[in-house]
Amino acid sequence: MSERSPTAPAVSPVSPGYRRYALSVLLLIYILNFLDRQIVAILAEPIKNDLHLADWQLGLMTGLAFALFYTVLGIPIARVAETGNRPRIIAAAAGAWSLFTIACGFAQNFVQLVLCRVGVGIGEAGCTPPAHSLISDYTPREKRASALAFYALGTPIGGLIGMALGGVIADAYGWRMAFLVAGAPGVIMAIVAWTTLREPRSKLAADLAARRAARPSLKQAFAEIRSKRTFWLIAFAAAIKAFIGYGAAAFLAPFFFRNHAAELTLLADDFGLGLTGFLGITLGIVLGLTGAVGTYMGGYLADRFGAKDLRAYVSIPAVSTLLGIPFYIFGLLADSAVTALILFAFPPILNTLWYGPGYAAVQGLVRPETRATATAVLLFLINLIGLGLGPLGVGAVSDLISGPMGFGAAEGVRWSLMLFILFGALASALFWMARSSIREEMVS
Repeated sequence: MSERSPTAPAVSPVSPGYRRYALSVLLLIYILNFLDRQIVAILAEPIKNDLHLADWQLGLMTGLAFALFYTVLGIPIARVAETGNRPRIIAAAAGAWSLFTIACGFAQNFVQLVLCRVGVGIGEAGCTPPAHSLISDYTPREKRASALAFYALGTPIGGLIGMALGGVIADAYGWRMAFLVAGAPGVIMAIVAWTTLREPRSKLAADLAARRAARPSLKQAFAEIRSKRTFWLIAFAAAIKAFIGYGAAAFLAPFFFRNHAAELTLLADDFGLGLTGFLGITLGIVLGLTGAVGTYMGGYLADRFGAKDLRAYVSIPAVSTLLGIPFYIFGLLADSAVTALILFAFPPILNTLWYGPGYAAVQGLVRPETRATATAVLLFLINLIGLGLGPLGVGAVSDLISGPMGFGAAEGVRWSLMLFILFGALASALFWMARSSIREEMVS
């Protein structure tokens, strides 16, 4: 293993109490990040009916429109974050994406909605790369996977709240109001981050000039990242998982609307809810709570077993990814909505186990001065392939099976999701291949 970078902190630059506070603030911001990103999933069918959209347009609006600028801007923002004030970058980003989420509620047609989603993507590009870098400076290495997994809880929790909140508000007040309510809290958290989060670099370097001198150039940073075989195996495995995950997230609600509407309507009536509200709450609980369990477990297991063998950082995702595939397939084929929901509760546990170990491995594979850039490159691949192409791909294949192949809308979305889920086997294989190089390439 290579020597620790000379500018890496030997001890955490903040107290344990402040670290817990800062991690909580960053978690809340990331929850809102994912809420604003994913609320469109439960609103997709009402938007489709109101604006008369095709499935490929839903996929474009849900995925590529958001991901295009999100991926492109992530790297330059990360470069600023390597020496800039990371809390203020995160705060400005949160304010921007929240205002664009609110603007989605005023969109009158497909083009306007797509442009608003582009704006959400531009804002959210400034969140995770500086947040990962900040958390890695706040946290000792032996606790890094758990800290990053705690931050990653924003993914399932944000998805849970987005599904539940979006569905209930859409039933009561329409899909436009759901966007307005979702965007407002982010403005408040932007102010909290700006005024209370600390930039610890003053304790990690003599002055800003020294920090800038230590920072590798963009060419050097890319050269460092490019030399890491483990990084690329993790990155492409994670991108494939995102390709599946974002595609499924965008079309699970339409799948239930089209295949199990009658049964779900009866269940919703028993609870005094509308169909959209009931499905939003149910999917939020089934996918969000189980995803939170998996995310937390992944960080815990990685810190525990990674201390003994660094290969655990990739072994855990490899095995869990493969185990999740059959549950999805049987859920899609189930005749009962209740059975399908029960089966769909297992894949989120297994498929989110990679967050803590995967992100921690990426932070450890490069020097501290390259961490934000490494995260941005990772997210570039995850979001361009996963978020950009996943929903669009599922939607396009669904349209093909539904129309030209003559299977209808219900079977189209079912079999499109089925085909995409099988790519999980490839992601599992890539994680497993990384076992052979991770121990030699870890540096910090």
